Amino acid sequence: MLITAGRVLTDPSSGTYVPDGAVLVDGETIVAAGPRPQVEAQARPDEERIAYPDATLLPGLVDAHVHLLFDASPDPKAVLEHDDEKLLDEMQGRAETLLRSGVTTVRDLGDRNGLALRLADAIGSGSAAGSRIVSAAVPLTPVGGHCWFLGGEVSGASEIRRLVERNVTAGAQVIKVMATGGGLTKDGPASWEPQFTPDELAVVVDTAHQAGLPVAAHAHGVDGIAAAADAGVDTIEHCTWMTPDRNFELREDVLAQIVSKGIYVCPTITPKWKMLPQVFSAERFETISGNVKRMAEAGARLIAGTDAGVQRAQFGGLATSLGFYERLEIPASYIIDMATNQAAHALGLGKEIGRLAAGYRADLLVVDGDPLEDLSALQAVKTVFAGGNQYQPENSAG
Repeated sequence: MLITAGRVLTDPSSGTYVPDGAVLVDGETIVAAGPRPQVEAQARPDEERIAYPDATLLPGLVDAHVHLLFDASPDPKAVLEHDDEKLLDEMQGRAETLLRSGVTTVRDLGDRNGLALRLADAIGSGSAAGSRIVSAAVPLTPVGGHCWFLGGEVSGASEIRRLVERNVTAGAQVIKVMATGGGLTKDGPASWEPQFTPDELAVVVDTAHQAGLPVAAHAHGVDGIAAAADAGVDTIEHCTWMTPDRNFELREDVLAQIVSKGIYVCPTITPKWKMLPQVFSAERFETISGNVKRMAEAGARLIAGTDAGVQRAQFGGLATSLGFYERLEIPASYIIDMATNQAAHALGLGKEIGRLAAGYRADLLVVDGDPLEDLSALQAVKTVFAGGNQYQPENSAG
């Protein structure tokens, strides 16, 4: 299949298009990508051809933080009353919504009973439609800690090791640890409170890394962020720099450690980010925003994620959430790279997705307009290809 477009973004990190470009696909793999005449010369005479002369072709987007188990309602935990088969069916619908919005890969960071792993297998085999899933399986939390109701309660180093090993055996591709409390667990530790000692976090990291898996640390509080960075986690989720008085104070020494260790940061910006001044107050929202901009300026490796599934975070809103970074005057090229190439590397898939190049998976997004000039063009999805299979957006008549 030969796909041509007026603009092709083969390497998001470059921030420049290949004009009048093309991508040649064989099955689920890209054979060639670049200027149309060069790529077209490699196509068979009878090759299927699809042309988008006025559109932009770029890699499929990556939402690096979702919870397919939850439904984004005011009380996301209520869905846990459903039986597993009903939950699995609902999760598949959410994964398909993500796919048709242009998100071809997601990292699911909070599962129960292996449901996300089951869905990942179904999508991988082609028996269900949806974004490719990188699952953390059950997140680690102390007894009564954040998201204890998902079944990942542990106490002490031995239990930590056993749960990490169980997740590895089950097929997890990343290990999630709740380094601090969180708002979804009303009866648990506050969001700023650390939940594990530095030594316990080190056990999580060592056990996961021995198995070849990265560690994603949920961390809102400053002390939890510092402990996660010390332990050498691979990504820090949220990273809001919350203090005991519920202010948000970035620590430059910890940020320097994050940068020097190459730790990725996923700020998990909700698609409804414009509501946040009402949630936190306008002043605190500006502080949170300034902290994100400071991390970008300092060289932290930011990646895009929405926390889809929790309150105010609907599925399929990644492109909308990226407007938050545009408001901070972060260049569109950087933002698109966050949601493609950089996120792919954070997920351990940097040699498979996130770029349009020979040997990469044929995960492609076609949008109206020029997203490097107007980032909102990412919301104008014309079509999506996942592993070479084509999907239309949910609002499409075709």
